[in-house]
Amino acid sequence: MHDPIDFEAMPITELFGCNCFSNAVMREWLPKTTYNELLAVQAGEKEMALSVADVVADAMKAWAIEKGATHFTHWFHPLTGLTAEKHDSFIAPTGDGKVLMEFSGKELIKGESDASSFPSGGLRATFEARGYTAWDVTSPAFLKQDSIGTTLCIPTAFFSYYGHALDKKVPLLRSMDSLNKQAMRILRALGNGTTKRIITTVGPEQEYFLVDKKYFDERPDLMLTGRTVFGSMPAKGQEMEDHYYGAINARVAAFMRELNAELWKMGVTAKTQHNEVAPNQFELAPIFSMTNVAVDANQLAMETIKKVANRHGMEALLHEKPFAGVNGSGKHNNWSLATDDGLNLLEPGENPDSNARFLLFITAIVEAVDRYAPLLRASAAIAGNDHRLGANEAPPAIISVFFGDQLSDILERIVDGKAHSAKGSHTIELGVTSIPTLPIDISDRNRTSPFAFTGNKFEFRMVGSSQSIATPNTYLNTAVADVLSEFADKLESANDRIAVIQDIIRESYSKHRRVVFNGNGYSDEWLKEAERRGLPNIRSTVDALPVLLQKETIELFERHKVLSRAEAESRFHIYLEKYSKQINIEAGVMIDMSKRMLFPAIGAFAASLARDSGSLAAIGASSAALEKRARRLAELSGEVYDETDRLEKALLEAQEPDEAFSQAKAYRDRVVPQMAALRAKVDAAEKLVEKKYWPLPTYEELLFKL
Repeated sequence: MHDPIDFEAMPITELFGCNCFSNAVMREWLPKTTYNELLAVQAGEKEMALSVADVVADAMKAWAIEKGATHFTHWFHPLTGLTAEKHDSFIAPTGDGKVLMEFSGKELIKGESDASSFPSGGLRATFEARGYTAWDVTSPAFLKQDSIGTTLCIPTAFFSYYGHALDKKVPLLRSMDSLNKQAMRILRALGNGTTKRIITTVGPEQEYFLVDKKYFDERPDLMLTGRTVFGSMPAKGQEMEDHYYGAINARVAAFMRELNAELWKMGVTAKTQHNEVAPNQFELAPIFSMTNVAVDANQLAMETIKKVANRHGMEALLHEKPFAGVNGSGKHNNWSLATDDGLNLLEPGENPDSNARFLLFITAIVEAVDRYAPLLRASAAIAGNDHRLGANEAPPAIISVFFGDQLSDILERIVDGKAHSAKGSHTIELGVTSIPTLPIDISDRNRTSPFAFTGNKFEFRMVGSSQSIATPNTYLNTAVADVLSEFADKLESANDRIAVIQDIIRESYSKHRRVVFNGNGYSDEWLKEAERRGLPNIRSTVDALPVLLQKETIELFERHKVLSRAEAESRFHIYLEKYSKQINIEAGVMIDMSKRMLFPAIGAFAASLARDSGSLAAIGASSAALEKRARRLAELSGEVYDETDRLEKALLEAQEPDEAFSQAKAYRDRVVPQMAALRAKVDAAEKLVEKKYWPLPTYEELLFKL
């Protein structure tokens, strides 16, 4: 364990960003003209000149070396959902047995990596290995310090020799550009001539579990899959609701203290930390930042959570459902729109002009969510999330929007052309040419809604805890941009701007208000009501992913230059293959654990009970209870053997189809149910086997001992 962080010796204001080559640091290290040139590049006003890159690279190298760096890496986000890095040292031989420390602008803005082993989904042949990385100038470089040493990490995009996006960042940046373009059209049509740029901002809340490393190391399922494929709940779970926001214990507090320090050093704005609902479950939340920067920061947060947990003798679990019977973990994607001159476009405002803008944007978002609900569902489609979505711990698999009664009533009355009496001291009149003054707090929070408005942002709660937030935000940005482009077409040709705004809101909301639901998303009544409204209920990853191949989806992506047809199709194949591989690994781990650990343990304890029963009978004592328990365990032993055999056969059958979708369906329809059947038998046996015979740490140890 590292020594405790001394925030008195190094105050947080000095610690924060000390390992981040932020704009503030660049302002100190760069000539003023170069710094201003770089700001213009970041704002999209000009392209990076090599002469500017050379000056930035030299300053970046000097700064990094001063802090102990020996290597640099282009840090990128391949389609594995993780991050990747290849380290190169700064050394350059002089020819006389000496070296210089060099780093050029060319090395900064472009790198080359072997792309052959990264998933491409058919975008290139295996033997076509060349891949390129390009500096994302809007996301600051940072230093990683670990047992290797200190490495300068440069956030980059990753693409193929033919220009195809091989990562999650390129489509994200394209979607941000598209949304900026269409939202700027709206602002210009509304008379705004000062704003130059609109960005999407995100604040992702990260949930995770911590377990003692000694227990983790004794669980092959946790080590290989990130979740417990077996395990029965102890007598106490989360039903007392005593962990949520409870006092943080000393060991976890020490971990969180160091985690904060590590993130702060790299410029990650870790803000909120607390105990979550399930035992040994926790949450970390940052301050909002530009979406691509937030994506980078969240990937760093996940990596750092695991790294720091290990230093404290713990293991962090980022799987969506590591334990059956208690809440799983999500990643609430808080999304908003901001301008370069300080406006939050999802802030209701206090005057008719800002109110009109606000109502227009949220109406566009409602339409986007309704029209492209299957695509948004697909953005959260991974095997781990199939365990979580729809349970009473996460939003259902039905996409809906929560507004709260007050805002919903305002929009409904705009549609109906009626006046609205606000819940307060004043009356809002909605005439043909007027827009209401809106109250500041116009909605409560609804934790059962997958897409909830929470005052000045939308909270997309479907995203899984292990996921990169790049894909959900790419799809969301593109969907909203598409609707805004249609709104802009109407506004730009309008003679009476206010009347056209009213017409746009009325027409759009009347068609798409079916997606607005302010009630309990966990209720059975909502399932029936959603079906009546015609809202899709896409329950599994296998059902969700085919939307990526649909004509409407590909046209959407191509229209906004976010993904080409080939790039969209590649993601379908990659994500589907990842689903099948995940289930294949989990089933294989179950079979191995059942055969080598659990079946022998159940049989051994049953035999022990039988021997004890015989000993009691030999002295004339009653042995009925022991005989009954031994007999039941012997039956369960046989059932575990049979269910394991069935799982093996199901696994072999699922591996047979060559076509990816057929194979994924086989895993879902044959393997997953058989996994559940085997688990039920093993978990029943665990309740009857004496602890010293059971070869695995139990849920009691995993969830309640830290």
